[in-house]
Amino acid sequence: MCAFILTRIDYCNAVLANLPDSALAPLQRVLHAAARFVAAIGPRDHITPTLIALHWLPVRQRITYKLSTMMHSVFYGQAPLYISDIVTPVTHLPGRAHLRSAKNGYYNIPRVLSGFGRRSFSVSGPDAWNSLPRQLIGIAVASTFKGHLKSELFCQAYGVSTIASTAADP
Repeated sequence: MCAFILTRIDYCNAVLANLPDSALAPLQRVLHAAARFVAAIGPRDHITPTLIALHWLPVRQRITYKLSTMMHSVFYGQAPLYISDIVTPVTHLPGRAHLRSAKNGYYNIPRVLSGFGRRSFSVSGPDAWNSLPRQLIGIAVASTFKGHLKSELFCQAYGVSTIASTAADP
């Protein structure tokens, strides 16, 4: 199931950033159907306990996970130049280098006039990165960052704490 369904949901899901819930609902229904198939539960059974047991994030958190991992690569200089050039650290902005946001490793979120502009990586990437807790931003090792990020997003989505080890797939 992970190979066929979850990879298709996660493929290029960063372009789905800041879409309304109504646009993400079909993907969420596919995720629910996959969980029902894996757990062999009926269509009227509650799906949230199954998603928690499988350690699967909802679609919105999966998008945040993807954006945050891409921004982690940018922050630590492991991303390709064409991605790094899209975002601007606050430290590179004149007059803002001495602000607290610059010392925290935040990125500038450009102002946009349309909802379409809010979905671009130059806006949604820094927005996802700046909303992370500071202790997550300081983790340099990518695999450790991903594990802690998934735990944080899991807690946000379901309001439960995870066990120290998290599942491999977001």
